[in-house]
Amino acid sequence: MKQIQRIKHMERQLDKLLAALHAMDKALSGLTKMNDVAQTLSDYYGSAEWRKDLADDEAGRLPENLKRGVLSEDAVWNALQEYHEKKKLISNEE
Repeated sequence: MKQIQRIKHMERQLDKLLAALHAMDKALSGLTKMNDVAQTLSDYYGSAEWRKDLADDEAGRLPENLKRGVLSEDAVWNALQEYHEKKKLISNEE
């Protein structure tokens, strides 16, 4: 690779790395702002309200077109677990 080509190639590599780092910083910043959201979900998950909502869904009392991933035990549990794992990664890096 000739000098000019090499420098241009390396400049593109630097730009890619900087863009990825910027995107990661933005994502991590957004994650740190999710404490209240995660706590709200955690409080709802398994609560009396959640159990009633789940029972009503299972009984067919909720609209068919209602998005209801929050009533899935796995979806909420997995999301909260992943959130806490990512938060640990952030804490360990600081």
